[in-house]
Amino acid sequence: MEYIWPIALIVFSNVVYQICAKSIPKDMNTMASMVITYLVGALCSAIIFFTLFKGESLITEFRKINFATIMLGVSVVGLEVGFIYAYKAGWAVSTASTVQSVFLAAALVVVGAVLYHEAVTPSKVVGVILCIAGIYFINR
Repeated sequence: MEYIWPIALIVFSNVVYQICAKSIPKDMNTMASMVITYLVGALCSAIIFFTLFKGESLITEFRKINFATIMLGVSVVGLEVGFIYAYKAGWAVSTASTVQSVFLAAALVVVGAVLYHEAVTPSKVVGVILCIAGIYFINR
């Protein structure tokens, strides 16, 4: 269960996320929407921190911030802004996420090999090729 629940949470949250990103009004300023999104996200994160980690200091944890923490924030903004603009541009919710996931998977095979010395097996290469071929069929 400890192995499964995080993936289930990601899938559930991503479904809700895609529905919400697609539902942002076209005439709403995307960055104004992001301000509200991150205020709500910060509030939720603070509530979870103080609920689950009683007695721990948020200031102590802030002292551990490194480059990765900052870049994660920047990349999350890029993800969300990208999806919102994609949906405003007319991408279908059923294809935008799938198309980006295929290219993400291909990029992460390279990243895994270069940065983390993960093996690039023939089955991974075939899997990426099949995913890319799948984009053709999804967009027909």
